[in-house]
Amino acid sequence: MKQATSVFYISASILVVLVLFGVLFPDSLEQSTAYVQSLITDTFGWYYLIAVTAFVAVCIYLLVSPLGRIKLGKQEDTPDYSRPTWLAMLFSAGVGIGLVFYGAYEPLNHYAISSATGEVGTEQAAREAMQYTFFHWGVHAWAVYGLVAMSLAYVMFRKGEPALISSTLTPVLGRHAKGAIGKTIDIIAVIATVIGVATSLGIGAVQINGGLSYLFGIPNNILIQFIIILIVTVMFMASALSGLDKGIRILSNVNMILAAALCLLVFVFGASLLTLNLFTDSFGRYLQNFVTMSFRIAPLNPENREWINTWTIFYWAWWISWSPFVGIFIARVSKGRTIREFVAYVLLAPSVIGFIWFSIFGGSAIAIERSGKATLSQLIPEETLFGMLHTFPFGMATSILAVGLIAIFFVTSADSGTFVLGMMTTGGAQNPNNILKVVWGLMLTAMALVLLYSGGLQALQNMMIICAFPFSFVIIMMAFSLIKTLNKDSHEMGPTTRRPRRAAKL
Repeated sequence: MKQATSVFYISASILVVLVLFGVLFPDSLEQSTAYVQSLITDTFGWYYLIAVTAFVAVCIYLLVSPLGRIKLGKQEDTPDYSRPTWLAMLFSAGVGIGLVFYGAYEPLNHYAISSATGEVGTEQAAREAMQYTFFHWGVHAWAVYGLVAMSLAYVMFRKGEPALISSTLTPVLGRHAKGAIGKTIDIIAVIATVIGVATSLGIGAVQINGGLSYLFGIPNNILIQFIIILIVTVMFMASALSGLDKGIRILSNVNMILAAALCLLVFVFGASLLTLNLFTDSFGRYLQNFVTMSFRIAPLNPENREWINTWTIFYWAWWISWSPFVGIFIARVSKGRTIREFVAYVLLAPSVIGFIWFSIFGGSAIAIERSGKATLSQLIPEETLFGMLHTFPFGMATSILAVGLIAIFFVTSADSGTFVLGMMTTGGAQNPNNILKVVWGLMLTAMALVLLYSGGLQALQNMMIICAFPFSFVIIMMAFSLIKTLNKDSHEMGPTTRRPRRAAKL
């Protein structure tokens, strides 16, 4: 604990108060967060759409501009990890539990329960189901992560600054970045990270409980979810204490292998041809309607606006609240990559993998629902995946594999979270001490338990949207700071990072 800073003590105190409030007054916590969440989504939904789309535009600019030749580090630095391992680590940290939870459920929901614009159960609803799922889990999500990660990696490895959000804002804030304003920003980042990771842990516990309930008849209630979280806490503590190059690296590679195996099984036993057709058609529609979806707010249609608040705004808030955590983690493992390589891999590779995943799981769920083989839409969200797997040969074996995958994603996310929180609250130390990681692990567990206790999944989502709002302004400042710094360094470095001018014609 000797490395702990004032950021640690202040942010930990705020979170302890929040946890105690949730334990003593769970109904009040649920009601107050629901009110604030509704106020933010109704009043600032337009802002979320514009801000996240602007983050995409900044990333695309850096991808195609001469600035993309600059490295995240010194020009002679080389990457610490191979591309497959690097991709596995950023993918596991960036989506993890959510991908498994929503893989079958979200496309099925958009098709059979609540369509984006059309009538449920129709061909239009099926097409839009995949199109909007791609939208929610594609480039927009990874642009938020990528922008934060690039800003952090650049100041860490190029400038030698500590791994703090405030360190990226010196070009905008000047000396205030190291003063009270900078510390306030770091505290906001810590709180957003705890809420974002705790939300994912809560979702993971709910789905593991749903799987055990569907498969073995174990009760689906808050007590079982508490037990699951406590068991997994011991597992991720052991992983966190083993260090970055052992625990997280090994688990990330295991994650990718298990995810690939599960994906292949669903593809083989599921609606393979429909999956291929849906992927092709939905990818085209995603590209064709990219700009329209990015700014769709449905101001004159209350029903469609409610759908946007429930899904799109929720996701944008989720990505923003996760961005300090995922951004710092991705930055930590991305030393030596050029900005162009970084943007290309971080924006495109995980997005395409996600599109394939949703096409396979979502396409199979929709096919089962359309055929009448099973009415998956009547299951609770956390049981949808297992209801789908139950219709396949070896359904029990694949379901157990899915539970194992969720558990390892759970461990990876929490492990990464404790590591990042340790960095953020020790002045940016790249190897925080074990005691601090244990403290943050316990805080993540406590927050997940309290939010589940006070209102289940809805309380998790409400708190995340609330915490994301102030941090979105921080990301905007980070974007301005990064571009300003890159332009300055590009001119100082000379023609190595700028396109050569064409010789004048004689």
